[in-house]
Amino acid sequence: MSYNLNINKDSVKNEKVSTATTLKRLMTLMGKERKSLYIAMIFIFINAGLNLIGPYLLGYTVDHYVVTKQFDGVIKFSLILLGIYALALVSGYTQAQMMGRVGQRMLFNLRNTIFTKLQELPIDFFNQNKAGDLISRVNNDTDKINQFFSQSLVQFMSAIFSMVGAGIFLLSINFKLALAALAPALLLFFFTRSISPWVKNLNANNMKSTGSLSSEIQESLNNFKVIVAFNRRDYFRKRFDEVNTENYGTSIKAGIANNIFMPVFSFVSSIGQLIVLAFGIYLISIGEFSIGLLISFLAYIAQFYNPLRQIAALWANFQVSLAGWDRISQILVMENNLNVIKKDEKDESAGLLSFRDVSFEYVAGKPILKNVNIDLERGKIYAFVGPTGGGKTTTASLIARLYDPTEGKILLDGQDIRSYSIGDRTAKIGFILQEPFLFTGTVRDNILYGNACFADLTNDELIGEMKEVGLDGLLGRFDGGLNAQLHTEGDSISLGQKQIIAFIRAILRRPDLLILDEATANIDTVTEQLLDEILRKLPKQSTRIVIAHRLNTIENADEIYFVNSGAVTKAGSLNDAVELLMSGKRES
Repeated sequence: MSYNLNINKDSVKNEKVSTATTLKRLMTLMGKERKSLYIAMIFIFINAGLNLIGPYLLGYTVDHYVVTKQFDGVIKFSLILLGIYALALVSGYTQAQMMGRVGQRMLFNLRNTIFTKLQELPIDFFNQNKAGDLISRVNNDTDKINQFFSQSLVQFMSAIFSMVGAGIFLLSINFKLALAALAPALLLFFFTRSISPWVKNLNANNMKSTGSLSSEIQESLNNFKVIVAFNRRDYFRKRFDEVNTENYGTSIKAGIANNIFMPVFSFVSSIGQLIVLAFGIYLISIGEFSIGLLISFLAYIAQFYNPLRQIAALWANFQVSLAGWDRISQILVMENNLNVIKKDEKDESAGLLSFRDVSFEYVAGKPILKNVNIDLERGKIYAFVGPTGGGKTTTASLIARLYDPTEGKILLDGQDIRSYSIGDRTAKIGFILQEPFLFTGTVRDNILYGNACFADLTNDELIGEMKEVGLDGLLGRFDGGLNAQLHTEGDSISLGQKQIIAFIRAILRRPDLLILDEATANIDTVTEQLLDEILRKLPKQSTRIVIAHRLNTIENADEIYFVNSGAVTKAGSLNDAVELLMSGKRES
């Protein structure tokens, strides 16, 4: 069964998840950082508590020392307030430093987690998702979460502590005045609750369009040579303008949504302060309140509503973080469906590799292969030919278990191929693609990629291993031999040289089965002959599958299979294969 990511994505996308549930999932990222978070919370609590003591002492000083003109008491309490605010400064700086470090460590761990998950997913995942969007999730979306934990969370918790503390002081000073002053806050609660899903949705759309923009930029840069060669800058300019315009539109909508909280919260805060001022003056006039308490009350109401203004800005950041986490969690919750199953009894009648009623489709209802049955024996060369799009590469991909059949099963050495671990399977099957994968490093690094058996060999020992299979002569194609530096982002080496490295990498493993998918299409004739000689030196029990359009690459095949219209059939002689190939091209 193919890995149908579209279904998984839709199920995640349509799942109704509350903000509390999403926040709970987000907090699972904390892991080992929870201890640091709890310590930081203690400092946040201390900081809020120290700042809350100030207004009460200020009102007390006014009523007991300013009004009575006892200036020694004013000086005394001024020094006490100075000490309290100094301690608040130290505690605030400490918790900010701690949360900054927590955020950076979480960002590091989160990106590692996502990248590790991406490596676990099957190739079908990458066929259905643009690389630019995945890059945006790893870089941009994770950074939004980091900003939330390292900056917004500190301010958010500090604001909550300040509000709760201010509310307690207000209620203890004058219960009736406090209820009147805090009543407008209920309006903010219902407003925030009703508008948050809309804000989160707009931010999610903006992040999605940012991912599309990143994908378009990457595609244009990767294909820049083709763009220039065909003089189609206008086409890619038009496509970029479309995605850029879409991103601009979603950014404007998200910006409007994110900034809607601040003016509403500020307005309600002003209403609360006006209520305190009017009602407080009235209570003073009837002798139920003092000037000092009114000053304290005004300070506390400011400490209640000012954090609300902060929360207005932070809530928008919080919604952005939740939207980013939703996009990241879509990847983290996915599982590779290419699981290893338990080994069954070995089928002694099977060859090295057998297809048993294998059918496969990338998209439901559109089969690529239908009820295929083939047996490949040890030591033989098999050629797979057919028109473009006939299913040759798909067949090879199933053999290498890049996909699993939709129906039927594939046997490797008499065992279901799904029962082999990744290490065991790749040790038995080598795969050389038309466009090889290399990375920046030395020739040695690329040759030994994924080859743990030879990882500790010295250069001389590695060259000795290469001599045994006739590969050492190929090192002369690189200045510096094994230590030659490769820079894959440029044109430091030719495509033919890249293919040579891919050959060395695959053949050094001495696989039981070697798949060559148009592997010599980009190699000059002399190098092709040299590689052909090397292939002939493979152990006699090694089986080769050659997928090619050039007839000279299949003329030495022991058997030729024709792949087209969902069927894999024996083609007979080379001439028969040519006739089938020509008729297949005419039909397509």
